[in-house]
Amino acid sequence: MFPSDTCCHRPAAWSPRLPGPLRLQTTSRVLEGPFRRRRPLLKLGHPKEAPAAKMSTQSAHGLEPETSDLQPGIPETPGRPRRHTLPASEFRCLTPEDATSVFEIEREAFISVLGICPLYLDEVKHFLTLCPELSLGWFQEGRLVAFIIGSLWDQERLTQESLTLHRPQGRTAHLHVLAVHHACRRQGKGSVLMWRYLHHLGGQPDVRRAVLMCEDRLVPFYQKFGFSLVGPCAFTLGSFTFTELQCSTRGHASLRRNSGC
Repeated sequence: MFPSDTCCHRPAAWSPRLPGPLRLQTTSRVLEGPFRRRRPLLKLGHPKEAPAAKMSTQSAHGLEPETSDLQPGIPETPGRPRRHTLPASEFRCLTPEDATSVFEIEREAFISVLGICPLYLDEVKHFLTLCPELSLGWFQEGRLVAFIIGSLWDQERLTQESLTLHRPQGRTAHLHVLAVHHACRRQGKGSVLMWRYLHHLGGQPDVRRAVLMCEDRLVPFYQKFGFSLVGPCAFTLGSFTFTELQCSTRGHASLRRNSGC
C-alpha cells in the first residue's frame, strides 16, 4: 500500500552486498533518523501551555470593571471594596460626597413648595462632615432615593441655634430633614426610612431621644412612629410656624437591625 516507503527502507536494512561496518552505519542512520525527527514532536505540547496560562491571566483582569456605573454625584463609598453589581437596595450613613445628591432632592421637595430649605448645600456638607453617623440614606441601584439628616442637641427645647449647630455632648438627636425623591413618593419610603433611622438611633447608647419640628398637617404622620407633642416651636421661619415633637429612642433598639450602618 505504501510502495515508496518499502523501496526506501529495504535497501538500507537487507542488502547483502553492503560491507558489515557500512551496513551497520547505514542501519544506525536509519534508526537514528526517526528519533531525531521525533524529539521536536515531544515538545510540541509544552508551548501550548504558555498561551493558555496567559489567556487565563488576561480574563481574570478583565473581570474588574474599568468604570463606575454609579450616578454622577454619587461616588463609590471610600474604603469599601468595589462591587461588580450594584445592590438593588441599600441603607447606609451618608458622607460629604453625597451632599450634592442630597441637596438636589431637598431643593426640589421644599423650595418648590415652601420657598425655603431646611438645610442648604453648605449646611448639608457641614453636618455630614461633623456627624455622618446621625444620617441615613436609602440607595436603590446606586442612586439616592430618600434620606434623613440629624445632629446632636444639648437642650430641652429646640432653638434658632439648633438649626445649624451640632453639640457632640448632647443626648438628643435633632432630625433636621426627611426627604424623598419626587419619583419615589407615595410609595411608603418615608415611613420605612423613619423606622430604620429610629432603630439606628436606638443602637447608639448616648442618644436618649429624638426631636423634630414640622408643620401641623404632618403631626399625625410622625405620631405613627411614637413621637408626641411638645408644643409650638419658640421660633418661626419666615411666615411659617412649626410644632415640636419628641420620641424616646430606647423603645426602638429591639427593632430588626437592617439599616446597613
